[in-house]
Amino acid sequence: MADILFPRHTPHVSEAAADKPYDRALVWLRRDLRADDHAALYHALRRARRVWCAFVFDRAVLDGLPRQDRRVEFMRDSLVGVDAELRALAASHGVEGVGLIVRHGAAGDALPALAAALRVQAVFANHDDDPQARARDLELHGRLADTGVALHLAKDHLIFERDELLTPGGRPFTAFAPYRNAWLRKLAPFYLEAYPVGRHAAALAPRPAGEVGVPALAEIGFAPTNLHQLRLPTGPAGAREMLAEFQEHIDHYHRTREFPAVRGPSYLGPHLRFGTLSVRRAARAAHERAAAGSRGAQAWLAQLIRRDFFHQVLHHHPQVVTQSFKPAYDRIRWER
Repeated sequence: MADILFPRHTPHVSEAAADKPYDRALVWLRRDLRADDHAALYHALRRARRVWCAFVFDRAVLDGLPRQDRRVEFMRDSLVGVDAELRALAASHGVEGVGLIVRHGAAGDALPALAAALRVQAVFANHDDDPQARARDLELHGRLADTGVALHLAKDHLIFERDELLTPGGRPFTAFAPYRNAWLRKLAPFYLEAYPVGRHAAALAPRPAGEVGVPALAEIGFAPTNLHQLRLPTGPAGAREMLAEFQEHIDHYHRTREFPAVRGPSYLGPHLRFGTLSVRRAARAAHERAAAGSRGAQAWLAQLIRRDFFHQVLHHHPQVVTQSFKPAYDRIRWER
């Protein structure tokens, strides 16, 4: 698979259509349900004259879930927000008719079929370190390549991923404290900068005729849950709202994070999990307050660093999905 290695900002490069290597490209949204500060979308808009965005409700994942599942409802409702963001971005450049394309089926079949229908030369997506997702991406890379379509993957979900932070001996970290220290030493403003998607949104293409946008829950085989009774706003707008609310009391996070009754936690976990909130936006907010001496912000930044650490462990040790990180722990006989 082709990982994107070019810089995220090249402001002096011409944006003329003749400079773009692709005529048509497709951005595949996964755990990055937003249009702002989005790595794959930014790179696609920079490299293609016409760009569509799509999401697949992957039956390989969904078919084993209960009919009422808050995660599915959160994703579905968040996609409505993504669709609105795409329309607004395009409209700011005078482009009408833009919207999210949604499919329900096996991603391994739906993506190549959609790429063929749109006649794209490239598919852009962001990394996913889940072992099942990596296997799916490897298979998709082959299927797309067989039809002459490139698959470009980029870092988006983490500040530092995979092999970006290694021990002095060149090995992945296995303990959090030294990883955290290396993370803080390497951090520079560049890593927290947002991708300026809006600057290039004129390349967004109108949704093909007959596409109806985000389906209702019932159309993908699910029913509503009590999600909206939990005071958890969905979508990119909901993520921004919750981050703003959390920033009002972030200075107390180190004391209150264990106490939901006083809304001490950030409650941003689902938004980071599904990418409705950019991790760069979250880390910027934490780092700015931490640098000003906020112990609460320092504690939350440590949680974001721990998130990167666990993803690095998952990437290098995929067996942790079903086994203990230290094999000896698998032999412990737990009392019930």
